[in-house]
Amino acid sequence: MRATYASIENVSNVEALKEDIAELSERAGEPDLWDDPAAAQKITSRLSHRQTELERLNNLVSRIDDLEVLVELGQDEDDAASMGEAAAELESIRKALKELEVVTLLSGEFDEREAVVTIRAGAGGVDAADFAEMLLRMYLRWAERHGYPTTIMDTSYAEEAGLKSATFEVNAPYAYGTLSVEAGTTAWCGSAPSTTRAGARLPLPPSR
Repeated sequence: MRATYASIENVSNVEALKEDIAELSERAGEPDLWDDPAAAQKITSRLSHRQTELERLNNLVSRIDDLEVLVELGQDEDDAASMGEAAAELESIRKALKELEVVTLLSGEFDEREAVVTIRAGAGGVDAADFAEMLLRMYLRWAERHGYPTTIMDTSYAEEAGLKSATFEVNAPYAYGTLSVEAGTTAWCGSAPSTTRAGARLPLPPSR
């Protein structure tokens, strides 16, 4: 686990990250920053993303340190409750490490930005509209589990049930890079050959 974190830390280049934060903080503090709102938005957004990256790394290494102490305490005192807590925390840390490993692979132009996601019901009538609504709930729950704030930007409901389309924003670093692999069309076939459910998932480059 320590080795995995060290690899992530090395790829993330923590020292360069700290230098970037210091430079962006200085630029964000300039009195004429908001004379150019578009440029100011880019600076403050990038600063927020960089600070979040560093916070995630610092928080993770702190959790690893605490876990080692908890395991040592549980072993010394033969405390089953502490060992059970340690096992649960170990699994949680492993999951966090996997997520960070994915982030280190994202290096596209927009990968570190927020994402705007549009879901459209394809051909298939009520079944397609139902599936589109299910996809929306699935993505919103996914974002909630990861602590990613979301904003519903637009919804268009089908006449009978479900959705014609929905658009929402995921306001989190690397949301675009993570979700861009979902672009495309998904078709599900029911038990009857004539029953088809289709939905399109298309994350778009962020508007800012």
